[in-house]
Amino acid sequence: MAGHSQFKNIMHRKGRQDAQKSKLFGKLAREITVAAKLGTPDPNMNPRLRAAIIAARQENMPKDNIERAVKKALGNEGENYDEIRYEGYGPGGVAVIVEALTDNRNRAASDIRSFFTKSGGNLGETGSVSFMFDRTGIIEYDRSVASDDAMLDAAIEAGADDVVSGEAGHEIYASTEGYRDVAKALEAKFGEPRKAALIWKPQNTVAVDDETGEKLLKLMDLLNEHDDVQHVYANFEVSDALVAKMGG
Repeated sequence: MAGHSQFKNIMHRKGRQDAQKSKLFGKLAREITVAAKLGTPDPNMNPRLRAAIIAARQENMPKDNIERAVKKALGNEGENYDEIRYEGYGPGGVAVIVEALTDNRNRAASDIRSFFTKSGGNLGETGSVSFMFDRTGIIEYDRSVASDDAMLDAAIEAGADDVVSGEAGHEIYASTEGYRDVAKALEAKFGEPRKAALIWKPQNTVAVDDETGEKLLKLMDLLNEHDDVQHVYANFEVSDALVAKMGG
């Protein structure tokens, strides 16, 4: 199976940045409501909703909050959110994709453009950087769930495209078309994953120096802290020393 571009130092940072649980729960609830509105409220029949609920459980979001978010969709309560993807270049020409759910397109676009500009980057048109990423499904399990060989065998049998096992756990990648079936097959064998979602995976990553890396990580912080932003993806790597300096 194919190799893997290392971008975990960026994705792991997302969890650290959302230290305020109220803000994190708000984002998770928004995704649950939108997923339930767009499809069936049954997570067993709605892969996006199931992924949103799994993400909420991983962050210890109370069951009542999850149920309330689903009921909002059923009762057509609350705001209507638009799904928007922003693309641009950060410091050092690094490609960045921002996924947002917003009830105010003008506000979101203005804020996100400002973040890019202040960091020394620029916001581009849709499609300006996404060609450097693959849209793919990811299913993650803790390392204790299975041995590397057992997970590889199960993933191949389920129809996965790639498996990466390491100290952080097992990452299984699948096509957007096959992702749901792969996730269901693995869940039947190993139980609920710690993560199951569609992501933008960089085809290649670029190592940046610490000065550029610090600017990029600050941009990631600004974007992730915005209420409308759900996910941020980028194709750069920074040194372990810089990650430690910036807060682990």
